[in-house]
Amino acid sequence: MTKLGISIMAGAIADMVAAAVDADSAGWHSIWTTEHYQRSATVPLSAMAAATSAARIGSGIMYGVGRTPLMLATEVRDIDELSGGRFTLGLGNGTRRMIRDWHGQDPAGPARRIEELVPLLRRLFHLADGRIVHHGRYYHVDITPMDGLAPPNREIPIYTAGVNRRMIQAAGRVADGLLGHVLFSPRYVDEVVRPAIEEGTGESGRDPDAFTLVGATLAVIHEDPEVARREAAAQLAFYCSVRSYATVLEVGGFGRQAERARDAFARSDWDGLVAAIDDDMIDALALTGTANDVAVGLQRFSKLYDQISVTGPMFRVSPQRAAENARSLIELPNFLPTLATTASGGQ
Repeated sequence: MTKLGISIMAGAIADMVAAAVDADSAGWHSIWTTEHYQRSATVPLSAMAAATSAARIGSGIMYGVGRTPLMLATEVRDIDELSGGRFTLGLGNGTRRMIRDWHGQDPAGPARRIEELVPLLRRLFHLADGRIVHHGRYYHVDITPMDGLAPPNREIPIYTAGVNRRMIQAAGRVADGLLGHVLFSPRYVDEVVRPAIEEGTGESGRDPDAFTLVGATLAVIHEDPEVARREAAAQLAFYCSVRSYATVLEVGGFGRQAERARDAFARSDWDGLVAAIDDDMIDALALTGTANDVAVGLQRFSKLYDQISVTGPMFRVSPQRAAENARSLIELPNFLPTLATTASGGQ
């Protein structure tokens, strides 16, 4: 059965922790959060890990750029310790522009970068085994551990984010799973995502059945269906404004809507940006309406993925409204008798 996770991003860290505690009590399989230029993933995840007891805790995503591999590995081990072995590292680079302008790093070859980083992190998790020397294209490490370093209690799962075929292949080559995107359509999953995963796992001789595909599903709950649809449209429009996502939208049949959204974004026409998203796109890529409507819709997405991470809108939504939607999403397990939501079994 598909395991269900929830992404918690809105509000102060104390609010996020409170929401995580509620989600843990409600029976969600996993709880995720992300980071951006205004919020780290590591600090909220540490607080959430310490405050919960059953649900898996995951970063969806933590930036691989902007941290040295050594510091990333130490942060991940610390969070896993706080969680009692429940942490999944979700790792990503962001767009090329973000790599260059936000983090001051070389934006070339983001897939090659992640293919170098993930195996290096696994070696650093096992630093207790002895000296690590690595001189690669992006990373350089030469470190010898001192006495008394304990070996890891387990292998920490590493999932990587990817939208285009090359990044998805990279996940298949080196990661334990792929963190998908809200813009993934069923056609894109069938025609691009799963074949690329199989190519990557095949090239590295890894078992594709041991690989986890996590889908991100945009869900908006409101008693007024038009409000819910408008909020979903705004979030989809925000993603459509990013040119890097053009291919996934073209394959999904939404190239025309994406082009209109990018044109509106270039003019700073925010109403026009949202208006570019039509009903067909909302129906295909988001779940909106009452809690029961969203629960019924999740059945459709559960057929595509091994795990689902339900996420709410953030663009053009007030903090109060985002928190309200998050509270409604947390209660979704009450409406999901046929989907596995408990924290038992597997990552």
